[in-house]
Amino acid sequence: MRPGQILVADHAGVFVIKMVGDVRLTLCISFDQFIDDMFARENFSGVLFDLSDAEAIDSTTLGLMAKISILGEERVSARPVILSTNSSINRILDTMGFADIFTIVGELDKPVEATQPLAPEITDNDEQIKHKVIEAHRVLMGLNRENQETFTDLVNMLEGDQ
Repeated sequence: MRPGQILVADHAGVFVIKMVGDVRLTLCISFDQFIDDMFARENFSGVLFDLSDAEAIDSTTLGLMAKISILGEERVSARPVILSTNSSINRILDTMGFADIFTIVGELDKPVEATQPLAPEITDNDEQIKHKVIEAHRVLMGLNRENQETFTDLVNMLEGDQ
């Protein structure tokens, strides 16, 4: 499996977030910082996630994606679009309840490029990473009962370690 990478671009306020390879929590700090920066922009009008080259996405990343959907709905009353062609990833999106907060498609009318890579965060701050993991999983838990049951023990364990 290829190492994970997140590429981003801004097309007149529509942000393209392309995930490539095996996307894991090593990117969570820089991805969360990007989310803050994206929503700070005055021209923000929507998000397109391109998962067509993603091989796997962990639950922390999924939680950050859900955070984007919730904040985007609050900000511009629009659901982000997810382009996903991988049946395994589609199953995960379905299981997590993403169809309720995203528009999920299997193809686009024309390609959209994302070229600026987010660098994996190199940090010795395990507490900062743990906080982001807890936050992302709490967002997922808020989506539906199944997610709440799935992630409650993990969140409780991580919070107990604080």
